[in-house]
Amino acid sequence: MAERRVTVASKVGLHARPAALLAKAAAGQPVKVTIRKDDGQPVEAASVLGLMTLGAMHGDEVVLAADGEGADAALEAIAEMIATDLDEG
Repeated sequence: MAERRVTVASKVGLHARPAALLAKAAAGQPVKVTIRKDDGQPVEAASVLGLMTLGAMHGDEVVLAADGEGADAALEAIAEMIATDLDEG
């Protein structure tokens, strides 16, 4: 299973608009992507509700994981989004 650590850049964390954008991008990946905080249980990155209940705030580090063909590319795409302030625009 491939994993990637990334720091949340959005000033509001993974809530509201950033969660919706991230969930849409994760749902479009060829593999299931999960996200968790270090000490927490993983949730599906394609779930807005799951992302919001994660409680990931600006500056928190999260761990992405995926398995299967295309996992590395999927993790890279999602990690890039998390490392960007998605609340701007």
